[in-house]
Amino acid sequence: MNIVEIADIMSKAKKIHFVGIGGISMSSLSAITNTKGYTVTGSDRTKSAMTERLEKLGITVHYSHSEDNVLGSDVIVYTAAVHPDNPELKKGRERGIPLITRGEYLGWLMSEYKCRIGVSGTHGKSTVTSMLTEIYLAGKYDPTVVSGAELASIGGAYHLGSEECFIFEACEYCDSFLSFCPTTAVVTNLEYDHADYFKTMDQLRASFRQYVGYGNIAVLNADDEEAIALAEGYNGKTVSFSACGKGDYNAENVVYNCGCASFDLTYHGEKLGVITLTVPGVHNVYNALAAAASALTNGASFDAVKAGLYAFGGAKRRFEYKGKTEKGAEVYIDYAHHPSEIKVTLNAAKTFGKRVVTVFQPHTYSRTASLFDDFTASFCDSDITLFADIYAARETDTLGVSSELLASKTPNGICLNTFENIAEYLKNNCDEGDIIMILGAGDVIKIADLII
Repeated sequence: MNIVEIADIMSKAKKIHFVGIGGISMSSLSAITNTKGYTVTGSDRTKSAMTERLEKLGITVHYSHSEDNVLGSDVIVYTAAVHPDNPELKKGRERGIPLITRGEYLGWLMSEYKCRIGVSGTHGKSTVTSMLTEIYLAGKYDPTVVSGAELASIGGAYHLGSEECFIFEACEYCDSFLSFCPTTAVVTNLEYDHADYFKTMDQLRASFRQYVGYGNIAVLNADDEEAIALAEGYNGKTVSFSACGKGDYNAENVVYNCGCASFDLTYHGEKLGVITLTVPGVHNVYNALAAAASALTNGASFDAVKAGLYAFGGAKRRFEYKGKTEKGAEVYIDYAHHPSEIKVTLNAAKTFGKRVVTVFQPHTYSRTASLFDDFTASFCDSDITLFADIYAARETDTLGVSSELLASKTPNGICLNTFENIAEYLKNNCDEGDIIMILGAGDVIKIADLII
């Protein structure tokens, strides 16, 4: 469904129902929709902090999926994770209620904005989106934001600002980002992932190439061969960034203090000023470069870039400090669930100079199977790695892969399966000389509450 069709439908609609309203993006979209005067309802399987927040806004949330939930609705918005035989979707089809995917709906929502910066890539999307948000807030540009991670400065994962600038995270899963209409398309990096949808790397490349083609400006990582290759045949303006002197925007003279970088930001060889980060790791140098290049290209001042990047202390579940155990071990959580993300996160943790004890919950059988060898090699900076059972998400096990097998092939790997077993191990074996890194995109963060 295209933007014009959706605009026509929404012009006549009064009540909008969101299937899977508890998701980070769906909750943001439903809250924004609520502010525009529509009656909003939604459904999800479980109550969460996000659904409770929506209820406080006056949104009705049903904690089960039932055909009765959509009665009286004029539009149904649903996520790619919702199965086609969901009773609410089935009832919607029977009654002729327009069904709009989350991606299509977000594409329509952003279409009214003059400047639309979409952040895509295999890794770092949420962090770059959050960094851009801080930059635009520091410059008092009043952005509207839809992110994949919560940010303290906006009190959640979205912010409703003026209709000048829309900053959004552009997720590639199920090609949802092909429903968007960025004026600036950012690609942080490009690596194979989402094996349950993208069957080959060529398919993934083609999707990113199409997405980049939507923008008037493409902001690309010059140090990532796959990302910079997207510039080939592109008809718009290409802006590149690099930590190795290859880009239009470069990080030079990088130094680290307790793992956090400071560097000279240059543009075509001219020094713009010094950037200081308060989040650790070389990967955040790249994230900061992506955000800076995107903001400066769209007219933001260097002062706003400098202040915004310094103000960024991390988004939720991105190297987020949670507290200490009774014996003094520091506990961090991170969304890392791809081998490359695990590597850079643990590399950053290692700079603290302490023993690193990692807890990892693999996310989906297809990803674990397709990247199995990469996973076993990704924990080189972890002194001990504890594996929880695979988080199945939308899948069932048909591939014969398991956390037990992963642990057996990983140096210093131990499979303890349950959260309770892992928590008991951490309580008994970790003290003030340790950093505990809890990694994964599933519900593994519950372990933090068990040990702090």
